[in-house]
Amino acid sequence: MEMTSTRPYLIRAIYDWILDNRGTPYLLVDATFDGVRVPRQAIKEGQVLLNIAPHAIDRLELGIDEVRFNARFSGVSQSIVAPVAAVLAIYAQENGQGMMFPAESPLEDGVEGRPEAAEASAEPLAAVPDAGEQEVPDGSDGSDAPRPERARPSLRIVK
Repeated sequence: MEMTSTRPYLIRAIYDWILDNRGTPYLLVDATFDGVRVPRQAIKEGQVLLNIAPHAIDRLELGIDEVRFNARFSGVSQSIVAPVAAVLAIYAQENGQGMMFPAESPLEDGVEGRPEAAEASAEPLAAVPDAGEQEVPDGSDGSDAPRPERARPSLRIVK
C-alpha cells in the first residue's frame, strides 16, 4: 500500500502545538527547492526563516503539497509559497522546540516535486517477533531452559 508523506501532517500538528503553548511558530525552508516563492532579500545561505504566527501573516494554508500565506516584507504584502518537501523545520522561536525534517531533493528518475515517491520506494517495515516467540540460537525449543523473571516496575515517592 502506497502512503502519502507524513510531513504535512506533522507540520500542522507542531504548528497547533506551538500555538497552544503560546509560542511563535517559525518555518525554516530550503529556498533553493523548486517551487519556493519568497522574497530574495529574505534568503540567507539558501534558506529562509519565516514567522508564521497568526498575527504576522494572513491566509495561512498548511496543505498536503505546499504551505501558502501572505506576509509583509519591507511593508509590501507578498504571497509566499513553499512546497511541503522544502520545509526543513518548524519550531517555537522562544525555546527552539519543534521538529526538523530531512532535506529532500527531486528524484533522479526525472519525477520532480514528488518526494513521497522516494519514501514509498524504501524497504517496508517488517514485524519483529515478541520476546516469547524468539528463536533460540542453539536450535532447541528452549522449553527446558528457565527464563529469568522480569522485575516489576514500581514507583517510589521522593520528598
